[in-house]
Amino acid sequence: MLASVMPWGAMSNYYVYVYIDPRNFEEFYYGKGKGSRKHAHLNDDSDSEKSRRIKAIKKEGLEPIIRVIARNLSGHDALLVEKTLLWKLGKQLTNISSGHYADNFRPHDSLHKYLSGFDFQNGLYYYNVGEGPHRNWDDYVSHGFISAGQAPRFRDAMLGLQAGDFVAAYLKRHGFVGVGQITQSARPVRDVLVGGIPLLQKELVCPNISENSNDLDKSEYVALVDWISTVPRNEAKWKPKNGLFTSQLVRASLDGQPETVKYLEQEFAVDFAELLA
Repeated sequence: MLASVMPWGAMSNYYVYVYIDPRNFEEFYYGKGKGSRKHAHLNDDSDSEKSRRIKAIKKEGLEPIIRVIARNLSGHDALLVEKTLLWKLGKQLTNISSGHYADNFRPHDSLHKYLSGFDFQNGLYYYNVGEGPHRNWDDYVSHGFISAGQAPRFRDAMLGLQAGDFVAAYLKRHGFVGVGQITQSARPVRDVLVGGIPLLQKELVCPNISENSNDLDKSEYVALVDWISTVPRNEAKWKPKNGLFTSQLVRASLDGQPETVKYLEQEFAVDFAELLA
């Protein structure tokens, strides 16, 4: 039995509209809808910024200028057009710009810096070494890897690192101890080879890394790293009360941490913009 086909008109009856302030001809709200949706805001009695502006316009004996700027759209296309316009004018608007497609658009006030996923494919990440029964910084340096695991949330943090990403390794109560580039994305420790030899056959300071290696939810996950610069834990780079970024998370983006990035560049003699280009 053939599925029924939705008529073209039913699929393409959305539009995108704009509200313009007649006092200064400033665009202050974009929306999408169909039918009489574009007029619905005129009777909005909420305390939103949009509603306050409409009330201020009416108090002057005027009405907002309402214009349709794109028509005959599907709901999907109308949403994308609306989101693009919201991004373009940004904080000038009274819309609350979030929700669908938010992650597809560059954050505002970020044109002065390179962002992973927008200006280059790979990212720059804070990585928490998390020394303990299953991991040791000396092993990481000697054999060129980092790891996390023993629970799904830590495994998933490692799986978020891709080959080509850069990491700044942080050791709790010490400071930053190294900068490197991921050369192989994370795998269960039992599947990792270093120089053609299984990692678990290497002489390790922390052999407990093998614990739970047959349980893919609890196994340690290992990503191989080409270390650009490392220091021993007793020479870790740190500056107290200087606003440097740290987190209990295994992995966190450093896109929004310019002071920390600058500090890492100085201390480890690297230029991340050049490395990521």
